[in-house]
Amino acid sequence: MQLQSLEKETASGKMNQKIVTRIGWLASIMGIGMFFSFLDQIRLNMSGHPGSITLPVATVINCVCWTAYGCLKPKRDWPLILSNGLGVCVAGATALTAVAARVWS
Repeated sequence: MQLQSLEKETASGKMNQKIVTRIGWLASIMGIGMFFSFLDQIRLNMSGHPGSITLPVATVINCVCWTAYGCLKPKRDWPLILSNGLGVCVAGATALTAVAARVWS
């Protein structure tokens, strides 16, 4: 009787972990989609219409923290690392172009 209960819990735990992993990847893909919204702001910055620097800088700080967290976990969290690593790059480029647009204007 106890063996059947243990087998059910193990199967349930594997199923839950599979669902959690899929949710993690889905959230990462959605996060990457959100970071693509910065590309339009980069275009505007480069055409002389600088946007706010606050959001991209806050995004860089947030993504650096989440990337570090994903790297420092005992088992690296690749969806978290990859999506937020991209966020650091794109938001960083957005912040730099916003500053450059102000300096060169």
